[in-house]
Amino acid sequence: MRPSDLTGPQKAAVIVLTLGEALAQPLLSQLYEDEVRELSLAITTLGRVPAETVEALCAEFAEAFGATGNLVGSFETAERLLALGLPKERVAQIMEEIRGPAGRTMWDKLGNVSEAVLANYLKNEYPQTVAVVLAKIRPDHAARVLSLLPEGFATEVIMRMLRMENVQKEALEGIERTLRQEFMNNLARSSRRDSHEMMAEIFNNLDRAAESRMMTALEERNVESAERIRALMFTFDDLQRLDGPGIQVLLRNAEKDKLALALKGAAEPLRELFFRNLSERAAKMLKDDIAALGAVRLRDVDDAQAGLVVLAKNLAASGEIDLSEGNEAMVA
Repeated sequence: MRPSDLTGPQKAAVIVLTLGEALAQPLLSQLYEDEVRELSLAITTLGRVPAETVEALCAEFAEAFGATGNLVGSFETAERLLALGLPKERVAQIMEEIRGPAGRTMWDKLGNVSEAVLANYLKNEYPQTVAVVLAKIRPDHAARVLSLLPEGFATEVIMRMLRMENVQKEALEGIERTLRQEFMNNLARSSRRDSHEMMAEIFNNLDRAAESRMMTALEERNVESAERIRALMFTFDDLQRLDGPGIQVLLRNAEKDKLALALKGAAEPLRELFFRNLSERAAKMLKDDIAALGAVRLRDVDDAQAGLVVLAKNLAASGEIDLSEGNEAMVA
């Protein structure tokens, strides 16, 4: 099997499998459902891939990644190119599909929007409009959105939902059009990721040796970009930003063996932060687990610490902990 025998999705599948689970997870979390489905299908059709093919694909990927020069791709660039040959409404529809949350229809997409974000938008709409929107999305999601609306306004929405009959097609299309133009496009623009943020997340998942090597190489090419990426990176040592309740949430969600391995290579102040937020008995057990590990490979410690950082980021994304600067650790 040669690289030329593989399709684009199959090549992507090889790269993802080469990364391993720890590095692939953050990457997969940035893909749309359709892309994950296509990638998963490609993985199932790969079969055995010879080592020389894997090496050739990695080299091909590295060459393509490093040969871009000053070429910059963006939503605006794609939008301008589409506008050269497509009607304005079709361009807007395509860009909305690219930018918006995953989902085939507008209502599918709304179902993947945070209830807090959706409620913040809907509270400024007419109760009848909100009633139609909540009637079209999943009941569990609608319930969470409804609970975040102002009480009096929420009651008005409930009354209209109770009296609601079949919504005319024209009215429904009007609501969809408004949501697409005023909400989804603004949401996509506000949530668009900076390329330096994306690279900082990738660097966060590299082992220390690779991170140091690549950062040094980047500094030789572009000092400003290297400094921006370094400032955006969230490292294991940055867990010291967490307050007491945040550390406790992290402790409850961490795998016991991975936590001990991660703390094995941690600086003493960070270790103590974790110990202080455990009961005396639990802290002693964790210390015993760390001591029982004996000598460990640096790579294993790096992997465990990277896993803890990914866990902290996921908990922050779900609003369970706060990773912002300036938090002071608290004793439980």
